[in-house]
Amino acid sequence: MKLLLLLTLTTLLSAQSVHSSLSTYFESKNFKSSIQKEDGVTYGVGADIHHNNSKYKLNYEYGKTDTKKPPLQEDLRTDKIFARYAYMLNPSLEINFNYIDILHDNIALTAGGKTVGLGLTYKVNKKLSTNFTQFYTKYDDFKTFQSDFRFDYRFQTQNFKNKISSITKYISIDEKNPQSFTKNAKNHYLTTGIKLHSHYKSYHFGAGVYFAKRAFAIMNDGFKIQHHAMEFDRTYALGIGKNISNLILRFQYIYQRATELPRENSNVEVKSLRFIANYKF
Repeated sequence: MKLLLLLTLTTLLSAQSVHSSLSTYFESKNFKSSIQKEDGVTYGVGADIHHNNSKYKLNYEYGKTDTKKPPLQEDLRTDKIFARYAYMLNPSLEINFNYIDILHDNIALTAGGKTVGLGLTYKVNKKLSTNFTQFYTKYDDFKTFQSDFRFDYRFQTQNFKNKISSITKYISIDEKNPQSFTKNAKNHYLTTGIKLHSHYKSYHFGAGVYFAKRAFAIMNDGFKIQHHAMEFDRTYALGIGKNISNLILRFQYIYQRATELPRENSNVEVKSLRFIANYKF
């Protein structure tokens, strides 16, 4: 029902929009040394609609993961919705609103968690821009506050158009009563990341790395949420893409290392392959 609502809204918005796109993605995950998870897949569909001074971005995501039984008794299933609305106040200033809803999770205590976010983007000039977004996430047993600060710098080297981004995330975990799900998690996390995107003719190249530890983090500008009890300390990503007329195809490889928090099971490796297709109209 929620997927039907997403597609209906996309159709209505796209009737009078410009510079917009529809997207779908597939991700395959492999967990090594985990005491809970083995292999998983994620499917997503979404739309990015630009209309006058407004930008609407919506994603629906479904995931399933094979688990180890015992300790778990069933495989993991998740449903999530991600949304972002941005409005350009003037050519230099843009405000954004984010929303995340974990509709279903049959294993984690974070099922039903909801996130809201409010941010501001300031374009210093054609090359430099900054964004600050504050997120608030409410789960049944605890809540998190996350502050994201990002610098984007655009430059050109010969025939390559490049953008380098610096991201800083501060995460605070607030729980009324200590409970098992957040056991061994820190109260505060500070992590930084660097991303590089290059565009050469019809080809795209990307790379990214995150430093320091994080847990219960919101990633990808509000379109990923790590709501399971895992503390990540390493993240590396590589990607390549190509434009084919109005279609953009991208492949990404992501490596992450984490500790499963409640039992302090360290050196868990998560390797992901992601395929993304965007159709511009």
